[in-house]
Amino acid sequence: MNRIPMTANGAERLRRQLEQLKSVERPQVIEAIAEARAHGDLSENAEYHAARERQGFIEGRIASIDEALATAEIIDVAKIDAGSKIVFGATVELFNLHSEQEVRYQIVGEKEADIDQGLLSVTAPIARAMIGKEQGDVIEVNAPGGIIEYEVLSVAYSG
Repeated sequence: MNRIPMTANGAERLRRQLEQLKSVERPQVIEAIAEARAHGDLSENAEYHAARERQGFIEGRIASIDEALATAEIIDVAKIDAGSKIVFGATVELFNLHSEQEVRYQIVGEKEADIDQGLLSVTAPIARAMIGKEQGDVIEVNAPGGIIEYEVLSVAYSG
């Protein structure tokens, strides 16, 4: 079985989400299904069908998180000693040379990536372009709109 890299923080976030799904959301949806069943004819009961759909989503998410945690190789980012090189787990501040905007990303595993939180999948094109670079380097990312250049402003490793 292939192990998939995941930060310790990412694993903890997934464990919390799993606990929420199992202890709060799953019981709520089971209760909603039971209540909808009590209303009679299930073939035309929109509440029942919505609750069953929600149940399917919750069970699918539980299975997905279980699998992600089971196959994870959990890496404590605070213990990484890569010097100034960008590797998995690095938090990197970049300066977009075209838009003149700064962005900050942490390179994380695929299952914990959340671009809105600044968590960038190690398989994303920009992350792949950063790997091995250092502060002061300029990286080029092939984006749908063309090549985008970023200057690496800082590289840090913290849990």
